[in-house]
Amino acid sequence: MWATPANVPVSSPPQREGGSEPSTPSRASEQATYVAAIIVFALSAAITLYVNHTMSGGMPMPGHWTMSMMWMTMPGQTWFVAALAFLGMWLPMMVAMMLPSTLPMLLVYRRASAFRGEPRLGWFTFTLGMGYFFVWLLFGAVAYVGGQAVTRVAMHWITFSRLVPVAAGGALIVAGIFQLTPWKATCLKHCRDPLLLVAHHLHGGWRGALRLGLHHGAFCAACCWALMLIQFVLGVMNLTVMVIVGVIIALEKLLPRGEPVARLTGLVSILGGILLSAISIVS
Repeated sequence: MWATPANVPVSSPPQREGGSEPSTPSRASEQATYVAAIIVFALSAAITLYVNHTMSGGMPMPGHWTMSMMWMTMPGQTWFVAALAFLGMWLPMMVAMMLPSTLPMLLVYRRASAFRGEPRLGWFTFTLGMGYFFVWLLFGAVAYVGGQAVTRVAMHWITFSRLVPVAAGGALIVAGIFQLTPWKATCLKHCRDPLLLVAHHLHGGWRGALRLGLHHGAFCAACCWALMLIQFVLGVMNLTVMVIVGVIIALEKLLPRGEPVARLTGLVSILGGILLSAISIVS
């Protein structure tokens, strides 16, 4: 599925001093990585389902839309505590949505590190994952600030609240347009070739793993921000929307040709945005 870059040797591993060869990941070791990923995914999905159940419902707002409880500050709760609660819900959701499409990169990194004779492969792979999901945690923090700003203004200004559905339609159009741009294609190409990514950015030690995770996370966020915007518009805690967006992300990155999926999603988002805006204006 992935082409091997010319600058990555594939014949035999380099020799260590004394003529010994670095250890390569055994089948059991790689199976352990799969098992760990499945456990993390299952726990994240379970937490997400629990939060989805407890945070169901919302507040009807002028303009015929419902404010999600995700954006509400509970009585007696400070803004900082509410933000931490949001991020505590956001991170498991991102792990559940992104881990399936990120796993190939983690496995390629582990194999390349083993080829180089790196010790503590499990810890370095985990560090890479931490760097990757830290970027998505920052993404969630920015999204929370934006969501709080919109909801606070909507709660105190009826005219603004009535314009929110029109603005939501515009957001869908913007997200759809991005899906059709060369920027999306460039970011998607980067995310779809983990072997090339690891070959160009493989540095030793946990710092190298962390830098690679942050690098890949930044490109992934740049690739998927429009899909996240679609999810925010249609319902950040809507389980159906969450699953659809997660599947689209996986198809974009894992199919032999993911670009048509991105373009089709963009066209659907544009049409949906036009329809939502038109309905909101008429009503």
